[in-house]
Amino acid sequence: MRLFSKNATFVFFIFLQIIALVLMFTRNSMQQSYIAAQTAAVNSWVSGNIDKGTSYLKLNQVNQDLVKQNKMLMEEVYGKSDSKTPNFGKVIDSAKGHQIYTFVDGDVVFNSINRRDNYFTINRGKNQGVFPKMGVIAPNGIAGIVINTTDNYALVQSVLSVHKIRLSASLKNSGYFGTLSWQGEDSRTMHLSDVPKYVPLQVGDTIITDGKSAIFPEGIMIGRIAGYEVDSKTGFWDISVELSEKMGKLNKIFVVKNLKKMEVQKITDTLNAVMKKDD
Repeated sequence: MRLFSKNATFVFFIFLQIIALVLMFTRNSMQQSYIAAQTAAVNSWVSGNIDKGTSYLKLNQVNQDLVKQNKMLMEEVYGKSDSKTPNFGKVIDSAKGHQIYTFVDGDVVFNSINRRDNYFTINRGKNQGVFPKMGVIAPNGIAGIVINTTDNYALVQSVLSVHKIRLSASLKNSGYFGTLSWQGEDSRTMHLSDVPKYVPLQVGDTIITDGKSAIFPEGIMIGRIAGYEVDSKTGFWDISVELSEKMGKLNKIFVVKNLKKMEVQKITDTLNAVMKKDD
């Protein structure tokens, strides 16, 4: 009470000010409009920032959904065999629906592009069904081949490797194929050799995987022709291929699992045995 009595005049002044403000804003339409506008602005600002925050929190889920969609699309486009069931008998397809390839998605946790033979590490290993000699592709093209695995990680030989990567690739328009390799010069460019010089070429032509190995499906994008000339030593085209996947920005990847690889390997081993016997 003593405190109130000492400050009675000030408290009464504040009380009068409150009454005055209430009367002014409730009786004055202009002031009401101003308050309403300011309140709406504050509400819009708060609502906008809440929406932004919610969208940001949802980005991870959206990204995961996109990865799943890409995986499903790749299995639909590249994973199934075009061969039809023979008419002369019933064929039991253990892969169901002629499925040949499946894909394991993952992320790159380490990458190099400045060495003669480059590598990158992914966060998928034996526990996720990843093993050596499996191909690795990215959203825009081929990336490498798995060479070693632990339970949850894998080491991948990058396509940017001078001594350890040789891939079969073909010209999408004509179907002619050759050998794809990296010469250690530019991380954006590889070279396609062994293509006969009578094969017509144009800058911008598409280069894809030809499916002749058990590592990559047919039709995976590699890049486009950036230039070409006849190799004076071989007499074949030396084709410069600009990679569609920027290896220096490698992030999301998909490991390719060939469900019929063991079957292909068995017939290949039989051929090798015959060739050794003939020698």
